Amino acid sequence: MKDPNFESHTAGPDEKTTVLPETAVALVEMERLQGELAASEERAKSHWEQYLRALADVDNVRKRAAKDLESTRQFAVEKFAQDLIAVKDSLELGIANSGNADLASLVEGQNATLRLLAKAFEKAQIEEINPEGQPFNPELHEAMMTQPADAPANTVLSVIQRGYLLNGRLLRPARVVVSAPKG
Repeated sequence: MKDPNFESHTAGPDEKTTVLPETAVALVEMERLQGELAASEERAKSHWEQYLRALADVDNVRKRAAKDLESTRQFAVEKFAQDLIAVKDSLELGIANSGNADLASLVEGQNATLRLLAKAFEKAQIEEINPEGQPFNPELHEAMMTQPADAPANTVLSVIQRGYLLNGRLLRPARVVVSAPKG
């Protein structure tokens, strides 16, 4: 069905087309908006690519940090193990020569071995806890028994077994005898 109010007219080669001012303004505005849209789409695409690169960079940094941490952990154990090998060698040498040595040289050999072990502990940042004469600290000490003494109550009288810290973290508490109030 044809609309009676609608005239179909095509301009021929000799006829001029008239553009209304409102239509011209709308066309100019539409071209400007299409240009802005294209520029915005290009910026969005660029930002998306930057985001993907940043995401990949963060993932690479995370993987590299995990690898470095594992490598550091393995190297630290390897270094400590090398230091302990020297201690073992010294102990084996002392045992091998125990039949030919006198008591003084055996004691000197044990002291040398103990110095090697102390040096290995120092390199690994292992601290010894020897709290004799200090106040009892349940975070670092384990009371094995109490006994009456002239010392103030809750003072470490003697150390049964020394404790150890690794970088300030407790490896083993010192096992101690603690003073009890005289009663």
